[in-house]
Amino acid sequence: MSLIKQLWLAIIALLLLSFVGSLAISITSSRDYIEQEVRIKNADNATTLALSMSQLDKDLVILELLISAQFDTGYYRSIILRDAEGEVLVERRADGYSGDVPAWFRSLVQFDVPTGTATIQDGWRQFGTLELESQHSYAYASLWRSMLELAGWFLLAGAISLAIATVLVRGIKHPLVRVVAQAKDISARRFTTIQEPRTLELREVAQAMNVLSANVRQMLSQESQKLDELRRDLQHDRVTGALNRDVLMGRLASLLGSDDARATGLMVMVRVQALEHLNDQLGHQATDQLLSTLVKALAALETSADEALIGRLNGSDFLLMLPLEEQPDALLPRLQQALATVTASAPQADVRLATAIVAYHSDDERGPLLATLDDALAEAESGSSSTNIALRQREQGSLFGNHNEWRTALTVAIEQGPQLAYFPVIDAQNQVLHYECPARLELANAWQTAGIFIPWVTRFALEPALDMAVVKKALGQLEANPDQRIGVNLSIASINNAQFVNELRLLLEKQPALASKLCFEVPATLTAHSIGSLRGLCSALRPLGCQFGIEHVGAEFTKLADLHDVGLAYLKVDSSLIRGIHVSNEQQTIVRGMATLCHSLGIQVIAEGVIDSEELQSLFRTGVDGATGPGVRLS
Repeated sequence: MSLIKQLWLAIIALLLLSFVGSLAISITSSRDYIEQEVRIKNADNATTLALSMSQLDKDLVILELLISAQFDTGYYRSIILRDAEGEVLVERRADGYSGDVPAWFRSLVQFDVPTGTATIQDGWRQFGTLELESQHSYAYASLWRSMLELAGWFLLAGAISLAIATVLVRGIKHPLVRVVAQAKDISARRFTTIQEPRTLELREVAQAMNVLSANVRQMLSQESQKLDELRRDLQHDRVTGALNRDVLMGRLASLLGSDDARATGLMVMVRVQALEHLNDQLGHQATDQLLSTLVKALAALETSADEALIGRLNGSDFLLMLPLEEQPDALLPRLQQALATVTASAPQADVRLATAIVAYHSDDERGPLLATLDDALAEAESGSSSTNIALRQREQGSLFGNHNEWRTALTVAIEQGPQLAYFPVIDAQNQVLHYECPARLELANAWQTAGIFIPWVTRFALEPALDMAVVKKALGQLEANPDQRIGVNLSIASINNAQFVNELRLLLEKQPALASKLCFEVPATLTAHSIGSLRGLCSALRPLGCQFGIEHVGAEFTKLADLHDVGLAYLKVDSSLIRGIHVSNEQQTIVRGMATLCHSLGIQVIAEGVIDSEELQSLFRTGVDGATGPGVRLS
């Protein structure tokens, strides 16, 4: 039984006890008072009547008339005249009780009043004895009426008391519900905080839980910071802070092997010419400062991610990857300004920065792409200015000729509905955790992957419409195969759209059984506003049994402390950290640290982009809970 029910029962029992006790005391007191008054009345009336009869002639007819006259007033139950030997001379008795007082009440009260007696004199001798008993009907009626009035007042007082108790209980229940919800969140490893209630006992509990949540947040922040420091020590160049060559090549291979929107972009390679000569001119420390300035200037060109994909390939070569960048001509002025800032930082030296810009796509191979970069860089080195930039334009095949055609085609394709691909996510026992189901759209008479159409969907702000179509398609698939669990992607634009969230909640509330089989995944590029929107989305859909995850999580993901109260079910590690993990102790260390941190919050860790069994076995030894990718097959 709940505490609130116990409290209500206690209040009702207290009111009933007060009513019954007060009623019993009132009835007992009134009955005692009435008995005392009737006893006195019996004695007085018997004495008065006996005195009147003592003064009359002792004619039996006259005495009988006097008794009858007295009895007929209606206030007596019986009047009996006995002679000196106790024989009845005159007797008058009333019929049984007449009135509307219930019999159970009369039997409960049951007055016990002695009969009033008096002696009748005839001169100096005793003529007889008069016995008189007053009528109790009026006393019963008076007491019954008194009890009804008392009950009425108690009902009124009880109603008022219950109304006040309702307000008080509600005041206790609301903070108690928050405390209970917080306790459930903590048991589910969601360390939320609540407003401290005014009730002393509940406030102490809430304070203790809030302190626990704050300590967990602090612990997560510290562990995330340690993990980030470890990652930087293992993956970054200590002089410039750029990624080392192996890590950057892994990121490049991961992007080229994916089919999402980030698989298309621009690559910028900068070579600091005559680095040894610059070192002699400026000194070792100043040269290192120049290289750090170059890395910071190039990293500032990336605006779509928290951390730029910039690496140091060797002593003098730096490579910057700009996913989602499409127009080299738009990048060129910004790049020239960044390079000019670097050369201006060392005016006393002849700083020459040869630069190449090449576009990359998901169907490119890493070797030819780097060869194109080297060729362009050689052209840039042959120039005479301090910042020569060679640009390799590529003929980009497009499905449609202009923006209007793209918009029309995308609108029609979304209305017709997407197609879902199925990629299993398995655990160490080769059991399916869920299926990744990226969307395909029918464009130009063929089913196209996300890397083809997502940039255009983003440009036309069609993400909510596409995501809603994907969810509806997933529900249809689940209706046909209810034993499956499907993971679908939601864009950040969709979770930030209040109308989309409301429509999604209403759609899933109509099919709660199928909704519990859905896993919603959002990209790791979350802003503070997006985290708030994700928290609201999870609160709205978690009661339906939906699960939530973060995908494409790289080693630089440091938002876990901000997401500890969201209620994530899993986190998918980006394939750039997975590629070649079986031969990289550094990657194993980072993934193991991420898994340990996530497991402390009850979050599963899933590896993306696994390409062979060696990677898969190494990942499960590292501590991940699941894996997906080209190398994952169901046995």
